[in-house]
Amino acid sequence: MTTAHDDAGLLAPGWTGSPAAAATGDGAYLRALLDAEAALTRAQEALGLAPQGAGAAVTSAAADGGFDVRSLAGRARDGGNPVIPLVADLTKAVGEEYGPYVHRGATSQDIMDTATMLVAVRTLGLLLADLDRVQRALAELAAAHRDTPMPGRTLTQHAVPTTFGLKAAGWRSLVLDARDRVTAVRDALPAQLGGAAGTLAAFTAYGAPDATALPAAFARELGLRAPLLPWHTLRTPIADLAGCLALAAGALGKVATDVLTLARTEIAEVAEGSGGGSSAMPHKANPVRSTLIAAAARRAPQLAATLYGSLAAEDERPAGAWHAEWEPLRELLRLTGGAARDAAELTEGLRVDADAMRAHLGLTHGLIVSERLSAALSAVLGRARAKELLTELARRTYAEDRPLAELLATEPDLKDVDLGDLTDPARYTGSAGSLTDRALERR
Repeated sequence: MTTAHDDAGLLAPGWTGSPAAAATGDGAYLRALLDAEAALTRAQEALGLAPQGAGAAVTSAAADGGFDVRSLAGRARDGGNPVIPLVADLTKAVGEEYGPYVHRGATSQDIMDTATMLVAVRTLGLLLADLDRVQRALAELAAAHRDTPMPGRTLTQHAVPTTFGLKAAGWRSLVLDARDRVTAVRDALPAQLGGAAGTLAAFTAYGAPDATALPAAFARELGLRAPLLPWHTLRTPIADLAGCLALAAGALGKVATDVLTLARTEIAEVAEGSGGGSSAMPHKANPVRSTLIAAAARRAPQLAATLYGSLAAEDERPAGAWHAEWEPLRELLRLTGGAARDAAELTEGLRVDADAMRAHLGLTHGLIVSERLSAALSAVLGRARAKELLTELARRTYAEDRPLAELLATEPDLKDVDLGDLTDPARYTGSAGSLTDRALERR
C-alpha cells in the first residue's frame, strides 16, 4: 500500500491542488522558517552585529536544502515548536565559523511568527490573483445580463422582479470588498523580533547600542512591515488575517449559495459549466465547485474564532495561545485559497438561462408585480379600494388558476388603465439597470 504524503489533502478536495495548498504546505513553511533565519543574520551583519560573510553563509546553507521535514516535525515535540530543531540543523550546516550567528538573540516565536507572516503574504498574493479572476468574470456576467429579468426572492419566496445583472453585480461587490481587505492586511503584515520577552535585550548584550533598529532591518530583508513593537502577545496581525480570510470565504460562499439554489433541478436558472458526476446516478451533473466553496464558507468562521480566541494571550509570551494559531491559520489560508480557485472556475464557466428566469416570473400568475399595481391602482381607485380589490383578485388568481391581468381586465373601473404594461414583470425592475451600471464603475 502506498503511504500518502501528509499534505496530499485526501479529505480536502476544496483546497487540494490549489496554489494556496502549495504555498502553505510543510515544505513552504520550512522555506519560510529558513528565510527568516537567514534574513536575521543578514540584518545583524548590516548593523555590524555579525561579521562580514555571516549573512551569506547562513543564506547559502538555508538555500541548499537537505533539511528533513519529518525529522523536524518529530523533534519539535521536545520543545513544542519546529524552530528549535531547525536551528540546530541549520547551525550545523553553516559550520563552525559562522554557525554561532544563526538565530543569535532571537526566540523561537520570533522566527515562527515571521515565517507565518511570510507564508501568509505569499498565499494572499495567490488568493488575490484568483479573486481578481472572480471579479472580472462577475463583471462580464453583470454587464451581459444588465437587463435580464428574474424573480427576486426574499425569505425563499418570490418577492418582486430583479435582474440577474444586479445579482451578479452584488456578488462582485462582495468579492471586491474582500479583495480590498485582503490587500490591506497583506500589505501591513509585520516581521516579529523581540527576543525572549520582547525587550530586544539579547541583541544589546551582543553589542547593539540601540537594538530598536534591528527589527526594521530584519523586516526590510524579508519585504515585511517593520513592527512598532514586538507583538508576541499583541496578536493584531493574526486577528486581521482571521477577519479578512473569513470575509473572503463568506463573500465567495454567498456566490456559491445562490448558485446552488438557482441550479436546483426545479429552478435551473443557472448551471455550472462542468458539473461533477455521481457514483450512483449517471444522470446527475452536480454543482461541485459551488458545493466546495459553500463548505469552505461554513468552516471559515470557526477557524477564525479560534484565532480571535488567541488574542487573550498571557504575559510577554504565552503558553498555548500562540501554539493554537498555527493549524487553524494554515487551514484558513488553504480553505479560502481553494475557494477562490474554485470560484474563479465557477464564475468563468457559469451558464445563465435567461428564458427560465423569464418563465419563472409568471409562476405566481402576475402577483409578483402586486406592489406596483397597488401603487398604480391607488391613484385610480383610492388606496383602500385598490387594496381591497387586489386582495380579492389575488385570492381568485390562485383559486381559479387565472392570470392576474385577465382578472383585472374585467374590472370596469380599470378600462382606461394600460394593464399590459403594469402587469409585465420585465417592466418592473426598478433601478436595477442603473444600480448595476454604478456597481460596475468600481475597479
